[in-house]
Amino acid sequence: MGIVNVIDQNRVLIDGPTSGVLRQEFPIKRLQLTPIAVKFPFNAPTRIVRKELEANKVNETWESSTWSKRMAVKAKRAGLTDLDRFKLRKAKSARNKILAKALNSKKRTLRKAGKL
Repeated sequence: MGIVNVIDQNRVLIDGPTSGVLRQEFPIKRLQLTPIAVKFPFNAPTRIVRKELEANKVNETWESSTWSKRMAVKAKRAGLTDLDRFKLRKAKSARNKILAKALNSKKRTLRKAGKL
């Protein structure tokens, strides 16, 4: 999605042909800018915006960003069922027990060696 035109100090015209966002005006207050930048002419038609976005591989760049990955994890967690949350809690508990056991054995060997 890209900003095609600035309408006034509160609204911009956006277009996202590769992400399924139709050309529309959008309030600046709800807009979050990313460091991904693409240059295309002022008031460019949708076909030129699409061509530039595909040429600069914006979708691939976005999907490899940590912001996108964090949003995907958030969506996945929001979709968990009660049973899934229970399984996750049990798995985390088992992982923490394994880590604590390994850490305690390491501490024990250091104490015996007189280093701790």
